[in-house]
Amino acid sequence: MTTSSVSQRTSALPCPIAALIPHARGMCLLRTLVAADDRGAIAETVTRRDDLFAEAAGIPAWIGIEWLAQTVAAWAGYQASARGEAPAPGLLLGSRRYRSHLPHWPFDRTVRVIASIDFVADNGVTQVNGELRWADGSKPLAEGSLTLYRPDSLPI
Repeated sequence: MTTSSVSQRTSALPCPIAALIPHARGMCLLRTLVAADDRGAIAETVTRRDDLFAEAAGIPAWIGIEWLAQTVAAWAGYQASARGEAPAPGLLLGSRRYRSHLPHWPFDRTVRVIASIDFVADNGVTQVNGELRWADGSKPLAEGSLTLYRPDSLPI
């Protein structure tokens, strides 16, 4: 997935991400859904010193796994919104081959998160490939695959 192929097929984007994912108490870690289509989504966030997971050296690279998962949640929430439905909760089952090229990402930089949907099975399991880049398009910061699950319902 590329930025240009996705943005040609979207409407009402970019938009704030918080309304699209069922997270509370500061756990919505992304700012903007930039683009979305049937093949995936692109989101952005800014590495901030007041981020919930910030360390003295910057944002730890492992948080990219959650950023990828939240990009997929925003993709699903955007699709649900288009159908007039509320966003549904989902679960991150695991990650594979997640590799970051830096141990921490410096503050005050915009990160673009690109999630490409490999498949969504009838049982709610979703396989995703993703990468994180600086928003200026420079070399990748991290890449990996996620397996997620969206059940029909979750007990509260």
